[in-house]
Amino acid sequence: MIREFFFEVILTYNLKMHSTTLALFAILPILVAGIMLVGFRIAAKWAMPVVYILTAIIASIVWQMSTANIMASTIQGLFITFNILFIIFAAILLLNTMKHSGAVQIIRQGFSNISSDRRVQLIIICWLFGSFIEGASGFGTPAAIVAPLLVALGFPAMTAVMLGMMVQSTPVTFGAVGTPILIGVQNGLESSALSGISISDYIQQVTIYAAMMHAIVGTLMPTIMVMMMTRFFGENKSWKEGLSIFPFALLGGLAFTVPYFLTGYFLGPAFPSLLGALIGIGIILLAVRYRFLIPKDTWDFPDKATWPKHWLGNIVSHEEQSNIKLTVFRAWLPYLIVVVLLVLTRLPELGIGNLLKVVNISWNNILDTAITASTKPLYLPAFMLFIVSLITIPLHRMSLKQYKCALHESTITLVSAGFVLVFTVPMVRIYINSGMNDLAIASMPISLAQWVSSNVGEIWPMFAPVIGALGAFIAGSNTVSNLMFTQFQFSVAESLGMTTALIVALQAVGAAAGNMIAIHNVVAASATVGLIGQEGAVLRRTLLPLVYYLGVLGVLGLFLVKLQ
Repeated sequence: MIREFFFEVILTYNLKMHSTTLALFAILPILVAGIMLVGFRIAAKWAMPVVYILTAIIASIVWQMSTANIMASTIQGLFITFNILFIIFAAILLLNTMKHSGAVQIIRQGFSNISSDRRVQLIIICWLFGSFIEGASGFGTPAAIVAPLLVALGFPAMTAVMLGMMVQSTPVTFGAVGTPILIGVQNGLESSALSGISISDYIQQVTIYAAMMHAIVGTLMPTIMVMMMTRFFGENKSWKEGLSIFPFALLGGLAFTVPYFLTGYFLGPAFPSLLGALIGIGIILLAVRYRFLIPKDTWDFPDKATWPKHWLGNIVSHEEQSNIKLTVFRAWLPYLIVVVLLVLTRLPELGIGNLLKVVNISWNNILDTAITASTKPLYLPAFMLFIVSLITIPLHRMSLKQYKCALHESTITLVSAGFVLVFTVPMVRIYINSGMNDLAIASMPISLAQWVSSNVGEIWPMFAPVIGALGAFIAGSNTVSNLMFTQFQFSVAESLGMTTALIVALQAVGAAAGNMIAIHNVVAASATVGLIGQEGAVLRRTLLPLVYYLGVLGVLGLFLVKLQ
């Protein structure tokens, strides 16, 4: 009765008012989530169940989504939750395995030998190694791997999560061997809408625009990451201490973004992040060896005894001395094997990925709806991490008792993260699937985007990346954001007489930036270091680099449109 009454009321409004009303209801769950997490600093384990219920109510009453579709979307979300939890568990298990083998101790010492400066360590581990992991696997894996590794090396847990989220920006558009472009943009676009150009040529145009914009905006990301670290986690709370390493940080940015752009321009969307990071690591290690652009001062965190409680995670993992003398190479070998396995399984030419996809747990037409859910556990990056944790036992000559301890510690971590994600991801699926109704109303994210486009006109390039970021914030995925909004962005560009490939590229790049604040990515990264409950604090900090990224993108988009 309430549902029918409500819709009869909004139908009496004129079309514009109807559009505005839908947009207001569409943004309500996002506002409530932001206010609870960031404004009132309420832990996600309390905020997200509220947002899930609110989203379900709005979907039912305003969008008149059937109860079956809401429940089916929830089940679909639980399938995705399994994937995320598997990645969290496997990433922590590998790290804990290496702790018990003594490898982490060797890695820490190795970085001390390269440089004891935390700013340099950040650029190598988080910016470059994290970008390489993103290029290989995506799925939020960089933060799940980099954050606990940084903690093991002596970074505060809060710092590690913040930095782990920030690196999920520039490399993301070409993460997982180009999945956000090759799957997100290509499948999100109605190829029939293209005229006089093949879909492959169009995708390459989008790739070049996206790589160029990321290269321009992303080059300063290492500098911003260092400045955020010294400002919020330094003894002197100084931006200047981070800026003092600007020449080296700029080199770190260029060492990645220049080969990144060239790879996108000449080779397409599959390898920019992979090759850009790989070349960048080589350049930066060479620069550190010869102390090129390295400042004379060395920066470190204040004494650990003085760290505030909210900097610390609650995971207590006992690190053991190695029973054998591991070399630095042997200590790093498990992570190197992970990277090799991820690359091998993501290259379609090899066919290994297709073999792993044979194991497919699916539920078609859930509760007699059009919604389906599936998981391919052997193809997930988590499976590679898990396999390598087993390989590490003989590789580092571990005892089964040591591995059991690592398993126990890793399992404990899942409990708090699991509770939050059980509500967060289903909420996302209800939000996205709300277009499945009998009233021909577009889904919540599309309704919101349509309202924005109808009210901004010629300055749309300023808002196109914001829409992409909104999609990633909701879905936690650049690929899903592109699937949702690519055709919409294409249509808006056509109606405004703008170059469609440029606007679609702004969507893809904005969606990459939005990963920095994606709620369930924050929850997942926080879980790997035992920081559940501090998601709002992480979001407040990552909003700053997000504003930088989207602001520069918007201005750049306007400039490029004027050049057309």
